[in-house]
Amino acid sequence: MPRRSPAPSKVSETLARDRLGVTGVMFFILAGVAPLTVTAGVVPTAYAVTGLTSVPAAFLVVAVVLAVFAVGYVAMAQRIPNAGAFYAFISQGLSKPAGVGGALVAVVAYNVLQVGLYGMIGPSLQSFAADNFGLNAPWGVWAFGAWAVVTVLGLIRVDLSGHLLGVLSTIELLVIIALTVRGLAHPAAGGISAAALSPTSLHFAGLGAVLAVAVLGFTGFEQAPVFSEEARDAKRTIPLATFVSLAVIAVVYAGASWALDVHYGNQVVATAQGPASPTMLFAMAPGLLASTARTLFLTSLIAAALAFHNAVGRYMWALGRERVLPAIMGTTGSNGVPKAASGVQSLFGAVAIGLTLGLHWDPVAKLFFWGGTTGGFGILLLLAATSAAVVKYFARTPGDETVWRRLIAPVASTVLLTVMAWLCVDHYDVLLNVPPGSLATRVLPGLFAVAAVIGIGWALVLRRRQPDAYEMIGLGGAAALARTAASSTPSAAAKPARAGRAAR
Repeated sequence: MPRRSPAPSKVSETLARDRLGVTGVMFFILAGVAPLTVTAGVVPTAYAVTGLTSVPAAFLVVAVVLAVFAVGYVAMAQRIPNAGAFYAFISQGLSKPAGVGGALVAVVAYNVLQVGLYGMIGPSLQSFAADNFGLNAPWGVWAFGAWAVVTVLGLIRVDLSGHLLGVLSTIELLVIIALTVRGLAHPAAGGISAAALSPTSLHFAGLGAVLAVAVLGFTGFEQAPVFSEEARDAKRTIPLATFVSLAVIAVVYAGASWALDVHYGNQVVATAQGPASPTMLFAMAPGLLASTARTLFLTSLIAAALAFHNAVGRYMWALGRERVLPAIMGTTGSNGVPKAASGVQSLFGAVAIGLTLGLHWDPVAKLFFWGGTTGGFGILLLLAATSAAVVKYFARTPGDETVWRRLIAPVASTVLLTVMAWLCVDHYDVLLNVPPGSLATRVLPGLFAVAAVIGIGWALVLRRRQPDAYEMIGLGGAAALARTAASSTPSAAAKPARAGRAAR
């Protein structure tokens, strides 16, 4: 006789409630986006790989597209508060198999993003420690040290993590603004021109590459619904945190990239393609400000690693709660943190660092750059799928949402995001900075096709072998309540059944 699974514990049903306000959620978003990492790393890369000066305009265009996407996204989040945001939305909008496929894509994407950061953290700490303290140790030692910090912080109360990220993110944004002002105050010959901010500066030649690079810089802005079950007044907190964060990110990115264009003038592309590229942003303000910015670059990386650690842990927890992943993944500690899922994510990070060391890969070029690009592409695929799910969901279950929120904006974003995803695939060699046709341009994006197929296949297996579990897919807290009620039904029905047998 098969053994019955134990009833889930109370702490497994929900995460800690009412821990995060608007600013708390915003800080997780900003930390995940890692503005200083993007402005110091991605922006010069965009100038270098595209050879175009329209990078500031590209960031503004992408921000508008993502704002249109967010209209339907947060409307659905208000209907469906679930830590596995993409998973829940696609499950209830498109189908349960598609939702499980999307969930595995999200787990792969966020894990690749998170572990990829250690490829930059390790070498950056190695250089910083050697230059400032005379400490010489391999990059792997520093990477594992940062990994240990993230592992510990990932197990503490989410609001405490949010406070830490808040302090770091605020200082980081202030420094970027100071660097931007300094760059604009010292223009190259010819003075200040706003031409690079105009969408008319975008031309078809190279448009795909510059938009593809720009959209990857926003990866992480979509995280607000992941914390919807831990937010205070989620119907207000999640939309406000999403739109304010997106606006802040867009202004910061466009401003910093415009400052580089103004400060370096007609040499901005040549400088980005040269050895000075990693220090372009910092070189606009030599002295204390530059030193502070370099230090915050390190904390920005660690903050992003922590933010993505929390996000992927909650996705795996949501899947465990609904028994799509093993039930142990759906348990939490006494402080409401998804302890098992957090531990598994930490294990992935340790394995990634170990493999990079064992295979003698360049940690920045392979682990960080390829990991970040691939993870960002996976998120873009999920954005497009979620937009389509929003359209179908509101068509099937109309409510009080306006036609703009439930139809026009989601349809427009589905089309625009699908085009952007195609542009990324078409320019994947540019994104990875490898020759066209390289194996990596097929294998890395192919990871998501494999993850989606496995997820869809597993959902179909559940539908046949565990129909009760299949029916709960994508329902979140509702699934937990239904399971709890179902577990009490047999015992309640047992007495009448026994009474009936005794009467006979």
